[in-house]
Amino acid sequence: MWIQILLVVGVILIGLFLARPTAGDSHLALRRLFMAAFVVVAIASILFPQWLSWIANTIGVGRGADLMLYALILAFLVFVATTYRRNVQVNRRITLLARQIALTQAETEDARGDSVAEGAEPTATATEQPASTQPANDARHD
Repeated sequence: MWIQILLVVGVILIGLFLARPTAGDSHLALRRLFMAAFVVVAIASILFPQWLSWIANTIGVGRGADLMLYALILAFLVFVATTYRRNVQVNRRITLLARQIALTQAETEDARGDSVAEGAEPTATATEQPASTQPANDARHD
């Protein structure tokens, strides 16, 4: 019974943790704290396996290995959710960069087109001149 309550509370806390905005660097500090706690608990579990079994029995899980499995499931869910959120943020940044590049290229092309239109008119070749200014090719040159 206790394990079910703890797992539900853990899932709710993880959900709330992931639902908050990540505007600052506070999430990095929390990540480091969780990583340090994980290392300490992992080392303690390796050195004192009976400790993990005692905790598992205390909260209603039969074995320490089952408790480890439940903890790893929660850790995996956190990993999947944070990776998804990070991926969404990266995709948003890529989209914004692509839009900005496209707008910059369009502005550059417009500026080039405007400078050609505002500049001096290109000189006309003999074939582009009107018929009245072209020399007549008749046979009257005696």
